[in-house]
Amino acid sequence: MKNSFNRRQFVVRGTAALASTFALPMYIPRTVFAQGDRPGANERIIVGAIGCGFRARLLLDQLPAAAQLAAVADCNIDQAFAFRKERHGTWDIYGGHYPIVDRQDIDAVLMTGQEFQRAFPCIQAVQSGKDVYAEKPLTLYIQEGRAMVEHVRKCQAVFQVGSQQRSMEMNRVACEFVRNGGLGKITKVLAVNYPGSEETPEIEAEGAGSIPPGFNWDLHLNQSVWRPYVPNAIAGRNYFGGEMTNWGAHGVDQIQWALGKDDTLPTEFKLVSPGKDGQVVATYADGTQVSFELPTTGPMGGAIFIGEKGKLEINRNKFTSNPPDIREELLKKVNESEEEVKWSDQTALWQARWHMQNWLDCIQSRKRPNADIEIGHRSIAFCHLANITRYVGRVDEPLRFDPKSERFIDNDEANAWNDRPRRAGYELPPV
Repeated sequence: MKNSFNRRQFVVRGTAALASTFALPMYIPRTVFAQGDRPGANERIIVGAIGCGFRARLLLDQLPAAAQLAAVADCNIDQAFAFRKERHGTWDIYGGHYPIVDRQDIDAVLMTGQEFQRAFPCIQAVQSGKDVYAEKPLTLYIQEGRAMVEHVRKCQAVFQVGSQQRSMEMNRVACEFVRNGGLGKITKVLAVNYPGSEETPEIEAEGAGSIPPGFNWDLHLNQSVWRPYVPNAIAGRNYFGGEMTNWGAHGVDQIQWALGKDDTLPTEFKLVSPGKDGQVVATYADGTQVSFELPTTGPMGGAIFIGEKGKLEINRNKFTSNPPDIREELLKKVNESEEEVKWSDQTALWQARWHMQNWLDCIQSRKRPNADIEIGHRSIAFCHLANITRYVGRVDEPLRFDPKSERFIDNDEANAWNDRPRRAGYELPPV
């Protein structure tokens, strides 16, 4: 991490200095002690959060009792202070992730941010001995994901990717059914044709404004090229993958899971129609085809699996079938607790409590979590490959791909998208 820690210009405001200055009465809150299913303070996993935007707040509000939030970092430090005030919290606040990575009392890191901001702090976190929960899309490009996998394995970290449907009972039962041959041989998988990212022109300097106080603009840009601060500016496809890597990360993950393909990827990608939202057909080595052709009113968090014995549509926390009796039989296998049902009903779209609980359980057991880094990497790599097929833009000319080397075969143009140049100071550390 030698390339990073010389730039720590952060505001740090915590409670430690205050506590050491004044002799306070010994008041110990009841939450310190174990009560029922709530562990005592010394049994909890101490967590630091990197980012406190919309998604981060949803996750932190669902953080299980086995975890204790100790610190929150955000490039926009005012946002972090506002979040603490809104939630009546007492955790420490930082203007960037480096102090959280440095702190020896923090066991694990919850990483949100945006897709071009995730790999760098996640790798630094596992290098410092911390376990990580990182939101999706996990990566900006394929080789970044492979580097993350190698670092996680080298450091023996527990790394959960935020594909929360891996911890939803309805999805587990449905994917297991397909994987175990419940539909017979799968003839085709229909997926939503997730939109790609927009092409946007370079942001002109005349649109620039003053960087707000407390906003670490350099850290926010992360690996992307330096540009002047422009309020509400939107980056193009160089730094975002559109819905193909956003919702597609969930839907494609269910396809990989249901087909039993977590350890591989398709070997052929073919563009059917041109453009950034062009339809793509991906084919695995065994001939199974995934066709991105459904409208966005389709199962955004899953796909339609067509087999010899019928069809099964899997979506987030639900499924339906043709014939209907497949669904009825599957529902008998769903074993949700009352609390799971309650949470699923209230927050069906965003629920991640059980996924975070699985992560915390695995931190204790040192087992691999439901959406381990390798699983998450391959699911989002599939999405990147679909977008690359669109970028190359050759309709009806299949691109051949080797899942082992994670490179296209004899196609330098396509392989150029597997890696990206990174800004100085944000290079990926060697393993």
